Amino acid sequence: MGMIFDIKRYAIHDGPGIRTTVFFKGCPLTCSWCHNPEGKLPEPEFMWWEKKCLNCRDCQKKCPNNAISFSDTVIIETEKCNLCKICLDACHTGALELIGKEMTVSDVVKEIEKDIPFYDESQGGVTISGGEPLMQPDFLYDLLKACKTRGIATALDTCGYAPLDVLLTISEYVDLFLYDVKTMDDTVHKKVTGVSNTKILTNLKALVHKNVIVRFPLIPGVNDDEKDVKSLGEFVYSLGLHTITVLPYHAAGIEKVKRLQSNTVYMTNPPTAETIQKTKTIFQETGLNVQVGG
Repeated sequence: MGMIFDIKRYAIHDGPGIRTTVFFKGCPLTCSWCHNPEGKLPEPEFMWWEKKCLNCRDCQKKCPNNAISFSDTVIIETEKCNLCKICLDACHTGALELIGKEMTVSDVVKEIEKDIPFYDESQGGVTISGGEPLMQPDFLYDLLKACKTRGIATALDTCGYAPLDVLLTISEYVDLFLYDVKTMDDTVHKKVTGVSNTKILTNLKALVHKNVIVRFPLIPGVNDDEKDVKSLGEFVYSLGLHTITVLPYHAAGIEKVKRLQSNTVYMTNPPTAETIQKTKTIFQETGLNVQVGG
């Protein structure tokens, strides 16, 4: 069984062609700017949609464990909640949503197979994302293998923070790695993600024989320093990799964090067109082909 929080069809930014993106729950990094904060925790969690809520409080009234209370938002005490889902049935408008559900490999493959005609026409396939898929290595391995058995092209969107043996085992069934690198500065990396980048960079070196595109999330005030950008470009080029994708920060995760009653995301403005172009130029000067993602 795997813990999945979304399956997005007709995706066009998660690899070549039209793709189905499967989002795994759980991540070892704590990036405060994350645009998928609902993927951070490995277990299911509630999301509350204020605009849908009628303030009828039926969810509170029918909760058998008195786990729900109201202030400015709905507050669910996780230590009392046993995920019985009675509150979901009581919510008439869908203002309460449970993010994350267990699925079998067969369940997920059935959803993926619905899009096979689009893969054939566009040279697309399935992308496994998250969260961090490598936190569920056995399920990931079986899912990738099942896709390859059916002739479906596979891509893995990863932060690379996992045991090397796990990564190499998984790589047998991965056609394309979309590999995030936040910064070459280990001190900064620890500060903004909670972990060292040593394992991430070591693992990237071990994957150079595979099809890998490094992706760089551009976060103003965090990793837009010219020296650090140049260092990353030189490192990627030295590995024999020729392409990097710049992913400009956007604030899509802020509203999700509010709905999750979670910690505040990193508050910054998206990078300016000038900053994006400057970053692109620095990478190009190190010899890399540069793409700018959505």
